[in-house]
Amino acid sequence: MTQRLPHLTSRLQGFGTTIFSEMTALALRHGAVNLGQGAPDFPAPQQVKDAAVKAIGEDRNQYAPGDGVPALRQAIAGHQQRFWQLDYDPDTEVTVTAGATEAICAALIALCDVGDEVVMFEPYYDSYRASIAMAGASERVVTLRPPDFSVDPDELAAVITPKTRAIIVNTPHNPTGKVFSPAELATIADVCRRHDVIAITDEVYEHLVFDGEHVPLASLPGMRERTVLISSAGKTFSVTGWKIGWACAPPELTTALRTAKQFMTFTNGHPFQYAVVEALGLPDEYFTDFTEGYRRRRDRLVAGLRDVGFEVYPPQGTYFVTADVRPVGFDDGFTFCRSMPAEIGVAAVPNAAFYVDPRRGQSLVRFGFCKHEDALEEGIARLGKLKR
Repeated sequence: MTQRLPHLTSRLQGFGTTIFSEMTALALRHGAVNLGQGAPDFPAPQQVKDAAVKAIGEDRNQYAPGDGVPALRQAIAGHQQRFWQLDYDPDTEVTVTAGATEAICAALIALCDVGDEVVMFEPYYDSYRASIAMAGASERVVTLRPPDFSVDPDELAAVITPKTRAIIVNTPHNPTGKVFSPAELATIADVCRRHDVIAITDEVYEHLVFDGEHVPLASLPGMRERTVLISSAGKTFSVTGWKIGWACAPPELTTALRTAKQFMTFTNGHPFQYAVVEALGLPDEYFTDFTEGYRRRRDRLVAGLRDVGFEVYPPQGTYFVTADVRPVGFDDGFTFCRSMPAEIGVAAVPNAAFYVDPRRGQSLVRFGFCKHEDALEEGIARLGKLKR
């Protein structure tokens, strides 16, 4: 049982230090190759960094408008049209946030009342459950199971109640690397329309799809008017530390989100917002090369983990690979991840941290391939010590 923390509100009891912080601390302590944290170890495009430096030099260092600088809101709207054929008004339907994490939290706090229910798919990104709790709502989960982590329509239908207010859809999906299929998205859209449910979509890996294609849920019939589409610059341009994200939604949902967001950060990263304008305008070749570079890393890590002996579930997208540790002699992913930094010098993240009931993901572990090829090779070589 998790120890109760003094002074912490009951809504957040049980939410301790994130698993990412714990595993990164172990990696640093033991000099391990960190294949756990989802932070690229290679640089952002030079012209994007130059744009940030230029904006700082031009003294764009005070508060930005609360909904984001106009040039960035226009660039985000242009990006949505360019890649996904979605039209958003930059003034009334686009909001710049402190990363996708704030956008998700602001949307839930703005749109959910105490007692509402929010559906999410597990394994889930850990901030979802905490944000639902902070909104005073409660979660209802649909479990995605290996090997393909597909959505069971009957399980989804079973969690919908008169209290269902929203559903969170993360595609491409962290931690499994699943890309929701058109059929699965159609099932989710049908549930939203029939039950008057709002969709909150986390699409931060939209440009990291290797198999299939990314389809925004908002592009389906009847979904644009009930979807808060969220993404960010961090993953696509290797600037996770800038925390520049955005939410696109119809005016009524945008007004609600902005009402909550203004009392959270109000604004953030003024000079970096101008740099993201530059990033979103990069040519098609950047996005193609970006995806292909990650495809090579994915294929190398999948092959390396299989060679060691893991059961591997190759991802269709993101920069994470899920593997089962039982074939290499472990029953529990937490035990594996907490022991590996010291024993062989590799850090990973246990997927059990992303389940309401950790037993459902007990033997699964997430490895990241957002690393230089040399780091991947070193990590694979160290994991080779586990070979039987």
